Amino acid sequence: MLMTPTIDKLHALALAGMARAFADQLERPEYAALSFEERLGLLVDREVQDRENRRLARHLKAARLRSDAVIEDLDLRGPRGLDRATVLGLAEGHWVTAHRNVLVTGPTGVGKTFLACALAHAAIRRGHTALYLRVPRLLDELVLARADGRLPRLMASWARIDVLVLDDLGLAPVPPARAADLLEVIEDRGDRRSTIVTSQLPVGRWHETLGEPTVADAILDRLVHNAYRLELKGDSRRRVTPAAGDPLEGSATPDPTITPDLPASDGPGWARRHRGGIDDPPGSTPPPIMGDVPDYPQTTERR
Repeated sequence: MLMTPTIDKLHALALAGMARAFADQLERPEYAALSFEERLGLLVDREVQDRENRRLARHLKAARLRSDAVIEDLDLRGPRGLDRATVLGLAEGHWVTAHRNVLVTGPTGVGKTFLACALAHAAIRRGHTALYLRVPRLLDELVLARADGRLPRLMASWARIDVLVLDDLGLAPVPPARAADLLEVIEDRGDRRSTIVTSQLPVGRWHETLGEPTVADAILDRLVHNAYRLELKGDSRRRVTPAAGDPLEGSATPDPTITPDLPASDGPGWARRHRGGIDDPPGSTPPPIMGDVPDYPQTTERR
């Protein structure tokens, strides 16, 4: 029986993986010993795997991650506070399903971007979408989009992303008008999507960099109340020369002490209405809680 028409029809039905698997079976005589059901199952498995590989490649390309970082490349051997259970818990992606955020802070060169991209990559592998944006360029893009009429479409596209990585928050103070634009981006995602934010500044100093106080309160309220806080410490890994047989994680090796950002008391400002802990969705295994996060100082009186 001529099999070429069958293979052509599989391609016409967009079953390229199954077509390749069928051609392989025709070329390898050992498949003849299998039953029809077993061979059919192998064809279906190949098609499913082929589609998953294409989806992963497509979403990784769309994410435009700054680094090709993966969780498996994180150095879990060093004595710098990187907890294996915590990292693997975050890699499971339950925080994305629960629409929580991750805040990554630490001095320059310790691997904040690497860690953020690794978490985004893990989320993509779990079936989510992601997008990497540096905050200065995001703010510039919002200005341009408003000028040429693309702003509503751009905001809607960002709001649909499951994991938005905002890199380098607070490199320079954000003017009030641009802080208001950033608030709109964060507001569209609040409790509906997840956001990863990296910054050289500790979380306690973000308030002073985000425009006028009321806008800063609103931004931080939406970012921090359900976020995991990852504090990286140590010297810049860009200055470190790896020893033989001890490769670095890409260009930087993070050294985080990872704690969920769970406001523990009734405080001023954005933390005023958040008390107690945060419940995980059924079946999830969140990272262990290792500490509390202090409230921000309230700089203005709400009316």
